[in-house]
Amino acid sequence: MTSPLTAPPKHGHKSLLFSEVVTDLDTLQADIAVLGIPFGSPYTIEDVTNDQSNGPTAVRQASDRAVRSLERYDFDIGGPLLMDKPIRMVDCGDVVTDPRDLGASYRNAEAAMRKILKAGAFPLVIGGDHGIPLPVLRAFDDQGPITLIHLDAHLDWREEVNGVTDGLSSVVRRISELPHVEAIFQIGIRAQGSARNEEVETARAYGANIITAYELHDTGMDAVLAKIPDGGRYYLTVDADGMDPSVMPAVAGPALGGVTYHQMRKLIHGLVAKGRVVGMDIVEITPSKDVNQITAIAACRLFVNMIGATAKAGYFDR
Repeated sequence: MTSPLTAPPKHGHKSLLFSEVVTDLDTLQADIAVLGIPFGSPYTIEDVTNDQSNGPTAVRQASDRAVRSLERYDFDIGGPLLMDKPIRMVDCGDVVTDPRDLGASYRNAEAAMRKILKAGAFPLVIGGDHGIPLPVLRAFDDQGPITLIHLDAHLDWREEVNGVTDGLSSVVRRISELPHVEAIFQIGIRAQGSARNEEVETARAYGANIITAYELHDTGMDAVLAKIPDGGRYYLTVDADGMDPSVMPAVAGPALGGVTYHQMRKLIHGLVAKGRVVGMDIVEITPSKDVNQITAIAACRLFVNMIGATAKAGYFDR
């Protein structure tokens, strides 16, 4: 018997934004599918179950603070969450792993994502650390060409850390090697992270479009959106520390001067208007550092904007 790829959430709210819990991915019928990926590719034994692995649960628990009920009008999106359309949103639970085989997390995440995409569902992914977009995007190998839209304070182009080549600090470098990813835009980069000169030079040699937070603040999100080619297929990955700490304080590496909620909302709606967004993740939330749930609520609200924008744009119309 094949082991299940995901397990249902266990705490409080059983799903994100009151969606139906469905863990049988072989018979999945959904327009929008939420997937939690708690575990990445750790650098040390202490990283195996770090605080970020609690991120999917924390974001789900903020559901009733982000959306009071599905039928209410939401001014961020110009209507109720699903736009009064017969859109089926489900929560597929959290990817399971094996404590004796840490690589099982990425393998199961990729397998689960392939089933979600086969069902024709739009994926919303909750991490976990920032390594998790790698197995997610591997599953898009027949969905290209894809433009990666990466929101982060940090570059994430390390070749390896402690011999690990697919961890959170290497994720964009590994994604750049996927043949179905044709372009990368990195927005909100600032301060210091894991990048040395070599990583910056490698990113620029690849052709990564690095847009610092200060360029964003000086020119505005409309100018940033204008740099992204129209008509693309965009995957959006959001590291919580890419947002300003006033919006998302619960991160391991807070950096001042980050992306504001208003700017992020404009990016989401702008991408939906420019082309086809094919998926989105939010990662790197450390719930023990949160303040009044604001980080988890903000994450939910970003998902609300993506759901509302795609629903309004007719992504799920039959």
